[in-house]
Amino acid sequence: MSFLEYAPAPESRAILSLRDSYGLFVGGEFTDGHGDPLDSISPADGSRIAAFATADAADVDAAVASARRAYDKVWSRMPGAERAKYLFRIARIVQERSRELAVAESLDNGKPIKETRDFDVPTAAAWFFYYAGWADKLEYAGLKHPRSVGVAAQVIPWNFPLMMLAWKIAPALAAGNTVVLKPAQTTPLTAMLFAEIVQQADLPAGVVNIIAGAGETGKALVEHDDVDKVAFTGSTAVGRSIARSAAGTRKKLTLELGGKGANIVFDDAPIDQAVEGVVNGIFFNQGQVCCAGSRLLIQESAHDEFVERLKRRMETLRVGDPLDKNTDIGAINSAAQLARIEELTAAGVNEGAVSWAPECSLPDEGFWFRPTLLTGVSTSHRVAREEIFGPVLSVMTFRTPAEAIAKANNTPYGLSAGVWSDKGSRVLSVADKLRAGVVWTNTFNKFDPTSPFGGYRESGYGREGGRPGLLSYLTEEKK
Repeated sequence: MSFLEYAPAPESRAILSLRDSYGLFVGGEFTDGHGDPLDSISPADGSRIAAFATADAADVDAAVASARRAYDKVWSRMPGAERAKYLFRIARIVQERSRELAVAESLDNGKPIKETRDFDVPTAAAWFFYYAGWADKLEYAGLKHPRSVGVAAQVIPWNFPLMMLAWKIAPALAAGNTVVLKPAQTTPLTAMLFAEIVQQADLPAGVVNIIAGAGETGKALVEHDDVDKVAFTGSTAVGRSIARSAAGTRKKLTLELGGKGANIVFDDAPIDQAVEGVVNGIFFNQGQVCCAGSRLLIQESAHDEFVERLKRRMETLRVGDPLDKNTDIGAINSAAQLARIEELTAAGVNEGAVSWAPECSLPDEGFWFRPTLLTGVSTSHRVAREEIFGPVLSVMTFRTPAEAIAKANNTPYGLSAGVWSDKGSRVLSVADKLRAGVVWTNTFNKFDPTSPFGGYRESGYGREGGRPGLLSYLTEEKK
């Protein structure tokens, strides 16, 4: 099959004016860090982007103390309508600097520019706009006497650095809390550009503090005695450790962890629409998405035709330079993540699955993996049970709705699922029985700041987005 060839269409990096090194952002200023500095590299070619100071225990103390001062003296006392002005201002600056932020995110993370440009950055701005509207309406959130919690420790992952920052910071500030945020070790760039936005918006010093570092920095932050709220997005293993450390303390806790989402396709589904939804569900952001539809359950009678059409669609996916506007699948975020994807895919083949990937040339430098389809997968296979966090789709079949539900729920996770069918009654019946925090019907990977998102079981607890996302940063004052 022949396809149209696309001429290169790279986005210019000239819009970025990066520093050679970035400090910690504490008390409204960039300061020196006393941990071992780290270099952020581009996953697409391994080139150095910038150096970043990291925080040791004393730096964590200073950041939390800065947030506590700002909370006690300024932010918690400020009227909601005034806090809203700052959030609106941040949202507008994010929009104004959207092109710069999109390029930085693609450079640092490895995801395609059309995703950062059309999804990550607009979603981040939308979150600040939405919660700005809540800041002076807290009494309508459902609590009798709502008040802010205090200092929030927030730890975010590397797959959506800017968007996860917005999901955490926007509701916290709207509710009157102050923040110490730690970005992932491999993707601190847009967090530090956001620190510049905080300065540009004239946010009072100490309301937002951003510290880079590895796991030990995050551990010191979430276990700090003067933290009142912990919000974490990341792996289930780390989430368990945080839950243990918070147990028995006064800290409120929100955990958004791993997932092994099932996309269920019935034989009456609109097949072309379903193929697009499945492709978006697993290959968006190289499959490095906690709610990715990494398990495809196809009704047996539709299996052969669907897989054939899916393969034809996968052959059109373009893998390459994340800054090229034609790219569909960019680079894997790190060498460690690439090794895990390769190991789990090989395990699937060893256990009896059949691997297929479209022919495509991969760049010589950087971390790359072809979009891959595994057919003949059994529910006992590792690829059907463990989170791969890469562009690998495991395919299984079912005959009846009951079997589809049983297979979809046969996982320790409970974050997301999708149902594809022309029959509304079937969609509602199946969705009602799926043990997942979010169920999409005849679509996948749709997000809106007004809609809560989160899971349960080993996918965590608590919700982000909507009114529930605000409530996690409020408590009810006893009068």
